[in-house]
Amino acid sequence: MATQSKTTGIKAAGIKAAGIKTADTQTTTIALRRPGQDTARNAIILGIGLLIALAAPFVLYPVFVMKVLCFALFACAFNLLIGFAGLLSFGHAAFFGGAAYITAHSAKVWGLGPEVSILLGMGFSALLGLAFGALAIRRQGIYFAMITLALSQMVFFMALQLKFTGGEDGIQAVPRGHLFGVIDLNNSLSMYYFVLAVFLVGFAVVWRAVHSPFGQVLKAIRENEPRAVSLGYRTERYKLLAFVLSASLAGLAGGTKALVFQLASLTDVTWQMSGEVVLMTLLGGMGTLLGPVVGAAIVVTLESYLAATSMPVPVVIGAIFVVCVLVFRRGIVGELQARFGRR
Repeated sequence: MATQSKTTGIKAAGIKAAGIKTADTQTTTIALRRPGQDTARNAIILGIGLLIALAAPFVLYPVFVMKVLCFALFACAFNLLIGFAGLLSFGHAAFFGGAAYITAHSAKVWGLGPEVSILLGMGFSALLGLAFGALAIRRQGIYFAMITLALSQMVFFMALQLKFTGGEDGIQAVPRGHLFGVIDLNNSLSMYYFVLAVFLVGFAVVWRAVHSPFGQVLKAIRENEPRAVSLGYRTERYKLLAFVLSASLAGLAGGTKALVFQLASLTDVTWQMSGEVVLMTLLGGMGTLLGPVVGAAIVVTLESYLAATSMPVPVVIGAIFVVCVLVFRRGIVGELQARFGRR
């Protein structure tokens, strides 16, 4: 046991050493210098964010804020894969939309409660992620991305052809039901705080995964996979577990979104949806915890408010994305963190 413990300690030290030349080294060093200040700062930021989220439905349209939360969770799930494991997936819409269909069908046709319906959708995404991940992680780089895109397109055509999905009409008029048979989710405030709770749980899972030894191994794989292999880690298992976890959280977001809008449609499983979550993550800051939340809020806000104007929404969002890439090369949150760290 002592030998094993010693070996594990050596591996952990090796993983930390492998991250010495990484981009987040500066942040890690700063955290070691000022742990108390950073902890207090993070607690203040999270506290302010939670207060804003609790008060948001009294200031903004609740459905709009719920949409932001669903896509923020979707982006956080995607960021876990690309930001911390270095795996670029172009097929995450399959998990998001697949869970939306299963959740909508369970709630409308089978008459199940919202919590059970969402869990079924999430379970479907986990199984789908296991199947996709087992095939995709055998390749790297652009080949990995192309495999996920191809598999996602298969899900899209199945959603288009299968009878229970409703084809181009999708599944409409999905009942929100009663949470645990008691809380009526047809009330906007009840539904909002349910969605907020789902988001906080999903975000906490991502935070815990990133700040665990599992997350450290993922970062080592992202920076230098051969070195992680040389330290004795079976990187395929870690990548597959990250893929399944990311798919499950994306499914949680998709199932919740189906209940919010009472609709599951082909839009949820298109390749454009996969590209949209990539945009949200890169815009906010890949590899940061709050970056995907900020990116999702910006994209959803632009889409919602520009839709009422005559301006071409994709062109405007594309222009903003180009400007952000030129000015904020690490994403908005990533650039702010880097500049704050240098001071």
